[in-house]
Amino acid sequence: MHSDTFQQLQQYLNSQIIGQSELVKQLLVALLADGHILVEGPPGLAKTRAVKTLSDCIEGDYHRIQFTPDLLPADLTGTDIYRPETGEFTFQQGPVFNSLILADEINRAPAKVQAAMLEAMAEKQITAGRKTYPLPELFLVMATQNPIEQEGTYPLPEAQLDRFLLHLEVSYPDAESELAILRLNRGEALGETPQEKVFISQQEIFQARESALAVHMAEGIEQYIVRLVLATRVPDKYSKQLSDQLEMGVSPRASIALDRCSRAHAWLNGRDYVTPEDVQTMAFPVLRHRLLLSYQAQAEGIHPNQIVQQLISLVGSA
Repeated sequence: MHSDTFQQLQQYLNSQIIGQSELVKQLLVALLADGHILVEGPPGLAKTRAVKTLSDCIEGDYHRIQFTPDLLPADLTGTDIYRPETGEFTFQQGPVFNSLILADEINRAPAKVQAAMLEAMAEKQITAGRKTYPLPELFLVMATQNPIEQEGTYPLPEAQLDRFLLHLEVSYPDAESELAILRLNRGEALGETPQEKVFISQQEIFQARESALAVHMAEGIEQYIVRLVLATRVPDKYSKQLSDQLEMGVSPRASIALDRCSRAHAWLNGRDYVTPEDVQTMAFPVLRHRLLLSYQAQAEGIHPNQIVQQLISLVGSA
């Protein structure tokens, strides 16, 4: 399958979600790489709108789940319901049995709910009682968390963070985009030719995933990915500063994610081969939530993005 359809979808989403082109692109990368995405940013930056608009363009059901401290696992997964007329228990599916899930403020839910979500994300299945139920073949979770409010929240454990393919940081739009948002909110058309809505079937998505995975990656690029990952585990080999800032490196899931996402990024840009720039672009959303910073780095206010930038500078791509 050619990438033209997805490029048209990207253009349409950008016309509806103003000033968040990076969020739109990475949403499509996650869709192509068959992974889940964690979005962090202040409220009101179109995180919910992005998933809802994407869901309107692809074949599949969409459901938004508002995570709260009193949420129970059964509120997500569903539960066995007793039917007096038959004298039997039947399983009533929960909202997680949809193709696109928006897990709004996921860090407000307690550990049991996060564990239930972990199984759904990692295994694409739900266990209720003694039975296991498969989730839809097309299953994408976009979780959001607010970095400002910490009261009444339950930080996501490292094991669950590792299940997210990408971690995105959403920032405020610039003045030009803010003006465009005002006009779009009033129903005014933006530009001379409004973008037509694009609809993609699930079969087309699966074909696009196969095409993205088939993108050529030279052995040198594969070795570059491995060197980046290994540098997080043995940072003292590259820099004492990096060694002092890192407590623990990333898991093999990071290598797999960087491989898949680099291919998807290249395919989305109309290329049939991966470049070092694809790897470097995807290194930030793939690695930033998997790095465990030392206490010293946290005390100094070091951001994971700074660590990733150091890795790119220290590890040669040749």
